[in-house]
Amino acid sequence: MEAKDVTWRKAARSGSNGGGCVAVAFSSDGLMAGMVQDSRSPERGHLAVTPGVFRALLESIKRGELDL
Repeated sequence: MEAKDVTWRKAARSGSNGGGCVAVAFSSDGLMAGMVQDSRSPERGHLAVTPGVFRALLESIKRGELDL
């Protein structure tokens, strides 16, 4: 599945202040649970991961393990 074949969503809190933000998309075929891209530079590509990897990423974010 190509990134152009899905609908990308950006968090409502991202706003339009020019800051960096990510967009996510989910495939309907269930093979790739999530795709992540830089919403300001979508031409640079995207990261596609399996359901388990995407779930682990979200859990790490929620626990604050990836905070700078």
